[in-house]
Amino acid sequence: MEKQLQQEETVTKVLLALESIRPFLNKDGGDIELIDVRDHTVLVKLIGNCNGCPMSFSTMKLGVENTVKQFAPEITEVLAVD
Repeated sequence: MEKQLQQEETVTKVLLALESIRPFLNKDGGDIELIDVRDHTVLVKLIGNCNGCPMSFSTMKLGVENTVKQFAPEITEVLAVD
């Protein structure tokens, strides 16, 4: 039960992190969607102009991953899925 509660708290923190960066992605015609949180890894999908953009790797590592880790320090990695 406690593990599920921790998982829900982590998911909530990750969603807050994604909400905080969404305006920057929207400005460039893109968006981000949370796919799953598995242990200490977050799976997201880049949408719109962000999907396949040459800068998407930098956006993921520097923007998304750093922001998620600030909100949820227990996360060790953010991966983009297709």
